[in-house]
Amino acid sequence: MNAPVRKIGPVLATFVVANNMIGSGFFLLPATLARSGAVTAISWLVATLLAVVLGGAFARLARDYPTMDSPDDYVRPALGRDASFIATTMYWVSTWIGNNAIAVAAFGYLVMLLPFDGEQPSVQVAGQIVLIWAMFAINLLGPRPMARFQSFCVVFGLMPVAVVLIFGWGSFDAAIYEAGWNVTERSDTAVVFSSLAMIFWAFVGLETGAMVAGIVRNPARDLPLATLGGVLIAGLIYLVSSVLVMGIVPAQQLADSSAPFALVSGEIFGAWAIPVIAAAAALKAVGTLGGWMLVTGELGARASQRGFLPAIFGRLNTRGAAAWGLLIVAASMTVIALLTLSPKVSAQFELIIEVVVMLVVLAYLAAGLSLLLGSPQRRPSGRDRLLGIGAILACLLLLASYPLVMLGWGVLVVLLAWGLFRLLDRGDRHTA
Repeated sequence: MNAPVRKIGPVLATFVVANNMIGSGFFLLPATLARSGAVTAISWLVATLLAVVLGGAFARLARDYPTMDSPDDYVRPALGRDASFIATTMYWVSTWIGNNAIAVAAFGYLVMLLPFDGEQPSVQVAGQIVLIWAMFAINLLGPRPMARFQSFCVVFGLMPVAVVLIFGWGSFDAAIYEAGWNVTERSDTAVVFSSLAMIFWAFVGLETGAMVAGIVRNPARDLPLATLGGVLIAGLIYLVSSVLVMGIVPAQQLADSSAPFALVSGEIFGAWAIPVIAAAAALKAVGTLGGWMLVTGELGARASQRGFLPAIFGRLNTRGAAAWGLLIVAASMTVIALLTLSPKVSAQFELIIEVVVMLVVLAYLAAGLSLLLGSPQRRPSGRDRLLGIGAILACLLLLASYPLVMLGWGVLVVLLAWGLFRLLDRGDRHTA
C-alpha cells in the first residue's frame, strides 16, 4: 500500500531546482573544457540562450499542466502514447546515467581530502560507487529529508566557492587566458559548436521543477519562476567561473586536474585553501547527486504508473520513497561506473555527459512539439507555437553538434527501446 507523500513548499522546491542546475558541471566542466580552450566562453553564451528558450517552453508547459509529474503528461495529449514512451523513458534513463557524472565530480574533489592516493582508477570507481549507495540510503527517508539535505549542501557548499568567484579576479592573468584561448587544431567556430552538447550538461535540470511537480504544493505559482530564474542565474555563474579559472591556471594543468576549483583556490589563497574548497565542492556535488536520485525515483514511479516501466518502480515505502525502483537504479549506476572507468576523470565525465545530453534532448524536443501542435484539449496560442518552434530549433542545434556515429547509436537505442515497448506493452496502468 502506498503512503501519502508530504508535499514540499516553494523554498524547498527552489532549492531542489537550483541544486540540480548548479552541480557537477560547475565543479568539473572547467577541466573538461580546458582540453578545448577559453574559446568555450562563447559556447557558454550560446548554451545559455538555448537554455532560456527551453526554460520558457517548460515554464509554459508547467502553467498549462500544473499537476504534471512526468513528460507523459504533456507529450501524450499532443503526440500519442508511443512518442510519450520514448520521451518519458529516455529522459528517465538520462537521469540515472547522468548521476554517474555527478558522482565522478563529487569524488574527484572528495579524494583530495583522503589520506591516500586517490588518483588510481580503481580508487576513483570505488569512491563513486560508495557515494551512489550513500545517496540511495538517504533517499529512502523520503522527499522532505532529501530536499532539506540539498538545501544544506547548496548553502554550505557554495559559500566558499562564492569567495573564489568574488576575490579570485585579483589573480586573473590575461596572458594565461589568451594563451589558452584555443588549444586545439580546429577553428574557433568548430570548437564553439562542438562544445555545445558538452556544455549543455550544466543546464540539464532546467526542467526538473516541472518534473517533480507532483511533490510541490503549488506548482502553478512556483515552478515557472524557479525554471527561468534558475537558468539565468546558472548561466551567469557558469560563464563567470569558466572565464576566471582559465585566466588563473594554464589550460593543460586544468585539463589534468580532477578538482579544478580546488586547484584555482590554491593559486589564489595558497595551499591551505585547497582542502577547504575541495570539501565545499564535494558537499555541493554530493547534494546534487542526492537530488537527482530523488528526481530519478519520482520519474520512475510515474513512468510505472503509466505502464512504461514494470510495476516495481512505482512501489513506495512508508516514507514516500520509490525504494525498489531506486535500488534497481543504484545497481545500474554501479554498472555504468565500472563500464566508463577512465584513467582521467575529465575523460570519464565527458563520455557520460555527452550520452546524457543526447537522451535528454529527446524529452526537450517532445516538449517543443507539444507546444507547437497542441492537443484536442488545449489549442495552442501564437505564443505557444513560437516557444515550441524555438525549443525545437534549440534541440536540433544541440543534436547537430554531435558526431554522426554517436547520433546513430542514439537512434539505435531509441528504436530498440520502442520495439520492446510495442512487444511487451500491457496498457496504461495510470488512473487519474
